[in-house]
Amino acid sequence: MKFPFLFAQGESAEPLMLPDSLQKQQWTETIQKISTLDWTEMWQGFVSDAIWVGVKIIVALLIYWIGRLFIRWVLRLMEHSFERKKVDISLRSFLKNMTSVAFYLLLAMAVVQTLGVNVTSIIAIFSAATLAIGMALSGTMQNFAGGVMILLLRPYRVGDYIEAQGQAGTVEEIMLFSTKIVTVDRQTIYVPNSAISTSIIDNYSHSELRRVDIKVSISYGDDLDVARKVLLDLAAADARVLKDPETVVFLTELSPTSVNLSLRMWTRNADYWGLFFDMNEKIYKELPKSGLRFPYPQLDVHITKE
Repeated sequence: MKFPFLFAQGESAEPLMLPDSLQKQQWTETIQKISTLDWTEMWQGFVSDAIWVGVKIIVALLIYWIGRLFIRWVLRLMEHSFERKKVDISLRSFLKNMTSVAFYLLLAMAVVQTLGVNVTSIIAIFSAATLAIGMALSGTMQNFAGGVMILLLRPYRVGDYIEAQGQAGTVEEIMLFSTKIVTVDRQTIYVPNSAISTSIIDNYSHSELRRVDIKVSISYGDDLDVARKVLLDLAAADARVLKDPETVVFLTELSPTSVNLSLRMWTRNADYWGLFFDMNEKIYKELPKSGLRFPYPQLDVHITKE
């Protein structure tokens, strides 16, 4: 029986056949090697290697489980420490996220090393990948830097009502790459930190007091002094209006259809919207009782006969 073994140079389609004596010798040596194998030793080695791999997997899982418990304990300890030292809520969330990411990276490297993988090469690959990803996601890194600047400069904090980038709402969370804002109609908006950190921010919660400006229009011919007295009396009757600074009423404009007044009151920040809406309703109800009229656009037509 002849078996193909080699191909002639330049003639790949024509195999060279070995002599029968050489083929028999090779087959004999192969059979002898197989017959002299120590199957018991080989099986024991296989079982030993399998047990060692299984032990490493179990140890790696144990390290992962203990590591997760340790990370949770550290985060809870940080939270209690923040509450005891009254650390700003915005800074709490940022530091907890950073700590969690760092500890989980260390835990992943410990698990991989336990499984017998060379961590040094992984770190080198990770560093190169981080550099490439950082260059590709330069905008994301800018958002991260913007978040750090927000936490350092504190133009706003969690719970503040702000307006920025055309959005207005209450800051619910300052995250690593964006700021979470909840509007008055309960919509959730995520604004990138890089954009909001370099934009104009109106922080309505920064000051303890806030001025309420209400525009009131009366008709030409109405008594201005009566209108001023009614507005001042309405403001004085509301306990949310502060006595200092003093409430004032100004005549701001003589428009083509109306006389425009401005009622300016001071109140606490938390009472702003309640006072604003209530005072508008009171003005609408009380001014007509004093003989004052609310003007509306109208056209006067005069017909003359020649």
